[in-house]
Amino acid sequence: MGAVYAWEVRKLLAQKRTYLGLAAAIVVPIAFVVALATQNGAGPTDIPLGRALRDTGLAVPFVVLFFMSIWGLPLVTALVAGDIVAAESHNGTLKTILTRSRDRGQVFAGKAAAAATYTLTALFAMVAVGVTAGVIEFGWHPLVSLSGTTVAAPTGLGLLALSTAVYAWPLLAIAAFGVMLSTLTRNSAASVVGTLLFALLMQLLGALPGTETIRPYLLGEQFSAWHGLLRRPTDWAPIERAAWLCAIYAAVPLATGYLAFLRRDVTGD
Repeated sequence: MGAVYAWEVRKLLAQKRTYLGLAAAIVVPIAFVVALATQNGAGPTDIPLGRALRDTGLAVPFVVLFFMSIWGLPLVTALVAGDIVAAESHNGTLKTILTRSRDRGQVFAGKAAAAATYTLTALFAMVAVGVTAGVIEFGWHPLVSLSGTTVAAPTGLGLLALSTAVYAWPLLAIAAFGVMLSTLTRNSAASVVGTLLFALLMQLLGALPGTETIRPYLLGEQFSAWHGLLRRPTDWAPIERAAWLCAIYAAVPLATGYLAFLRRDVTGD
């Protein structure tokens, strides 16, 4: 699996879409800070930490995470996850790969791990750039938590790192769904679009009236689980729920894709 994973990473580094997604993840927080710097008045007041945007640069990545969960980061994730297996079918190279001294399980695991690595790289790159741009423009100041208490800047940075890790859980579940579609459809465009539509559907269901009973268990709702880390005392309930829910949302498509990959007829690839 390690050899397959290393090869998949090298292939990603040679593809334009890899850098397109990373560039988008990096440009968004910079553009957000530039837009704030050229405008007067307070930041968005109807989202978590929106009021604190001009008080400390540490608030910038938190707000960007909120906006990017709607379609930005799911799209960046889908660009690679939806292509990771389907590209082999399009290029007719899957048969060649499976004749090497690697079994199908190792190939699938290496591809899934490469897709997860790309997802995490894009996410943490966005957060790192957001912190840097925010601190340059608004300074390195204490952060006011969602409970109204003041948090020292170093502690706030630690909370940002933890929040980003929690935020990664539903994003990795979307990547798993993309890998499954990439395996089942054998079509990169269909897999990318299907993965993005799945992510948007999870968001839409959470916004519809009458879905209050199922809303806490929708994947889109887990993008806000990190809010619990910014409360005093820490609210662990949404974080614990996100942990097991995202594990299920990731395990089911991965298992489905894995079984399909094991049984796949590659004579036509």
